[in-house]
Formats: sequence, C-alpha cells, structure tokens
Amino acid sequence: MADIPRKLIVPKNITDALRTVKYPGSDEDVVSLDMPQEIRIAGQRVSFSLVFQKSDDPNIETLILECEKAIKKYVGEEVEIEDNIAVKYIHDMERPVLPKVKNIIAVASGKGGVGKSTVSVNLAVALANTGAKVGLLDADIFGPSIPKMFGAETERPAGIKLDGREMINPIEKYGVKFLSVGFFVDTDSAIIWRGPMASNALKQLISEGNWGDLDYLLIDLPPGTSDIHLTLVQSVPVTGAVIVTTPQDVALADVVRGASMFQSKSIDVPILGLVENMAWFTPAELPENKYYIFGKDGGKKLADKLGLNFLGEIPIVQSIREGGDSGSPVAQNSDSLTGQAFATIAENVKHRVHIRNIQKAPTKKVKIERK
Repeated sequence: MADIPRKLIVPKNITDALRTVKYPGSDEDVVSLDMPQEIRIAGQRVSFSLVFQKSDDPNIETLILECEKAIKKYVGEEVEIEDNIAVKYIHDMERPVLPKVKNIIAVASGKGGVGKSTVSVNLAVALANTGAKVGLLDADIFGPSIPKMFGAETERPAGIKLDGREMINPIEKYGVKFLSVGFFVDTDSAIIWRGPMASNALKQLISEGNWGDLDYLLIDLPPGTSDIHLTLVQSVPVTGAVIVTTPQDVALADVVRGASMFQSKSIDVPILGLVENMAWFTPAELPENKYYIFGKDGGKKLADKLGLNFLGEIPIVQSIREGGDSGSPVAQNSDSLTGQAFATIAENVKHRVHIRNIQKAPTKKVKIERK
C-alpha cells in the first residue's frame, strides 16, 4: 500500500491558524497585530518570529504556547513547531553576532579533570543524532582537546570569503560542525597566551566561523572561571549553561562557585542543569555491576540542594576513554550503555532549552561597567 503523502504546508495555513490566537486582554489576534514574522517552512518543520513591543511583556510564555497549540490543531499534529518560535522585540535593534544560531549553550565545570570536553563532544554528537543542527566551539584555550576527540588533529579549516568578509569553515564530522584553537597552533608546543590574546582568539572563532544555520552551538569552556567566561557572555547572548561535575566532594564544592558566576546579577545566564560524569564504574565483562568509586549520587543531591535540574549521569567505562583517544565518540552508538546515557542527556537538554525559551526572555550580551 502506497504511503499517503503529507499535506503541503504553506504560509497561509500558518497565518490562518494564528488568527485564532488573541492577544490577552484584547479582541485582536496576533496576526492583525503583525506579531508573527519571518515564517519559514521546510517540509513539516515550521518556524517564525513572534515580535513583542517590550522584553518584559508578561504574555510571552502564554502566547508561545497558544501559537503552538493553534498550529497543531489547525495545521496538523505532525507539524514540527515546538521550540521553533523565536521571540524578538521592536526596540532591540542590536545586530546579533550569530543571527542563524538559535541557542548558544556553555558547557562548564568548576574544576579540571571532570571530563567536561568528553561530555561536550558526546553531547554534541547525541544532539546531532536527534536531527538537530549542531556546532561545537572548543573555547578551552589552554587545553584544546576536541580535534583529537573527533579524530581531526591533522585537518585544518579552510577559509572562505562571504559578503566581503574572510570566514573560517568549521570541520564537520558525525553531524557536528566544530572549530578549535587547536587547529591553529603547533600540537607539540605549549600555548602561552595572556588573557587578552586568549579572549581575542575566542572572539575570532565565534565571529569569523562560518557556522550557518544551527539549532545549538555548544561552547566548551575552560575549567573554573576566567577571562574566557567573561569574554563569551560579553560577545554573544548565551541561552544557558550545562555544568559538568563528578560525584566527589571536592568537585561538587567547585560546582557551587561555577554556578554562582552564571547566576550572578551582572551575568544572569540561566543554568540548564547539571551532568554527573564518572558516576560509577562498570567493567565490560560485568555490565550489571556498579562500583561507586567517587561516591554515590553526589551530583543529584547537589542539584536538589541548589535548585538545579539534574540532566543525567555518565558511567566510567573503557569505551569512553578509547573513543576519545581514537576520535570516535561513544555517543555515535546509541545502543551502548554510554550511548544511551548521552542520548538521555541530549533529550533533557533539548527539553530544558525549550522550557527556558518559553519562560524567559532571550539572554542579552553582558555589559560589564568598568569603574
């Protein structure tokens, strides 16, 4: 029996559905108020911008949810609209640095040695496995390891000229576009850069990277807190941060400091949640056995204590180390123990980003006043 072709969606279908959505407290619908703009349709995927007068409009969350419901009801349940409604404001005229990137996610850790870069790489691959368009920027200026983890140490990004600007084409593997300062330095030499040099390198990789359309751009930050973190939040509006830890007390204590930086009044970047790496050890020959080498449930307990979302836990298995060393991320194999763990975390991150974008106005670039 032949497959029944899906209904062709045209912009009029979308605007007709949105005419049923009234602005709260008004008899006018969002279409008559000229709020839906930049409607784009690609198969069953629909996206558009919803333009508000003010960034503190109390009806943002309600209207996004009502628009999603209306499109599902009048256009079809199969329409991919969730998380595809961007919020814009009439008076926000600043030109974005990465206009085609929907969400910028910082991956951070309070201290080194917790497997942050391993989580960044495998989370990026797991997100790409869901069909999302994903980029990864290695901002760990002093220990760029992502080229090795992707098996791309010998590759070099090509330059391209776009609209009169010299740009850098990211390398792409496993569905992930990625750039790293490691591509531009001698791998056998130590990187000795002062703060301004490192910050300028990060700005260049962000602004001159030919990232194109992305659902998620992950930024692998150096451990701790540094000038690089401040440069990032001053250069681009960060959607949210994922914090990586291990279960032991010394790592958990540093999480508190890392979280407080993002949550500080001057930076105010939402924390999407906490990932617990090295949660337990499982030997390949005894897959049912769990050995809690660094303690048990430390990340879960800390997330509860700090009021953060717990995104998931990653066990220690030999394949993670082997995959990182050989340039073959374990998240490729979604049937493996670690592949399943990263797939779960990827789905949780997507959900938390969607909720964050509904509940909060887009993050703005940080402006830190000098005294």
